[in-house]
Amino acid sequence: MMDDTLSLAKRLIAAPSITPATGAVFDALQAMLEPHGFAVHRFIRGAGAAGSDEAPVENLFAIRQGPKGSRHFAFAGHLDVVPPGEGWTSDPFEPQERGELLHGRGAVDMKSAIAAMVTAAVAVPQEAGTISFIITGDEEGPALHGTRALIDYMAEHGHQPDLCLVGEPTSVHRLGDMAKIGRRGSVNIWITVEGAQGHVAYPHLADNPLPKLVAILAELDSLTLDTGTAWFQPSNLEITDISVGNRATNVIPARGEARVSIRFNDLHTGKSLSDRVSAIAEKHGGKARPVISGEPFLTEPGAFSKLVSAAIEAETGIAPELSTSGGTSDARFLRAVCPVIEFGLCNATMHKRDEAVAIPDLAVLARIYARIARAGLALEEAEG
Repeated sequence: MMDDTLSLAKRLIAAPSITPATGAVFDALQAMLEPHGFAVHRFIRGAGAAGSDEAPVENLFAIRQGPKGSRHFAFAGHLDVVPPGEGWTSDPFEPQERGELLHGRGAVDMKSAIAAMVTAAVAVPQEAGTISFIITGDEEGPALHGTRALIDYMAEHGHQPDLCLVGEPTSVHRLGDMAKIGRRGSVNIWITVEGAQGHVAYPHLADNPLPKLVAILAELDSLTLDTGTAWFQPSNLEITDISVGNRATNVIPARGEARVSIRFNDLHTGKSLSDRVSAIAEKHGGKARPVISGEPFLTEPGAFSKLVSAAIEAETGIAPELSTSGGTSDARFLRAVCPVIEFGLCNATMHKRDEAVAIPDLAVLARIYARIARAGLALEEAEG
């Protein structure tokens, strides 16, 4: 199983797919799935200029139907990668084995996990139930035309998974030590204060926007949004940018801008926090423009998390911590479709130079995924 997954991972890594991804990397995945009975549908969403949020994104939905009335288990993930940057020891898109490590952009996040999903799906007999792949080319970017477009496609064609596993790299120190059963929400808010430009020697003839901007940011920075919940850490608001663009030392600027980012738990919604920040901005003479990236979600511990934990422990000997820590993922969209849990490789080198996965982990991950899929497809029978 290791050799199969390793070979598949290399094929995916060798297809450059800087976000937003299209083309060759999807060709490679399609060629892996079709010989094993998967019907593959690919489509492109987005028609904007390259580099814009509306740039074209390719998506792939593949399904192998089980017996009529059987359960449906979905694997989900992304084939796009972040830009490699400079200073790699070897070409980031030429997978290279060095010792027990496989190097290449996407080795951890998350082409090796998708390779393991393919190996796992092939190992699960078709009679066990329906298996699908929900794979996007835009998770690392704006995520406007990726998984959300796939969800639209599934709804239009009547594909309704019962459970979904997202292959994000959730493990920390060793494979199997952490799975994600939820994520905090995210909202970025741009704040603008308009004034009137003038000479610093004649402040009465100008309107300095910066004291107002400072007052807004001071009040926001003093907020304690909450102290956390049973499953989530406290929400936090961070000032991430302040921009004036005034290079002249004797000019009062006409405008001041700032940006804040809030990661929030399930005590809030993106709208409630946006409204709160907007009210503070308006109180001091400013305006706020929020962009909500995702709402928090929690897959309550239960049958799904138990079978995931059991599969991990059976192959690694350790019981995973069930966590909601970290950033956002496309699970924030898939949660609206069915219960979703994230589990994957060790994340220490994701997005870094010389990204690498431990080769022995590939076969273990494939076996874990196969166990999870089998158990997920049999869950209803076991409960009945």
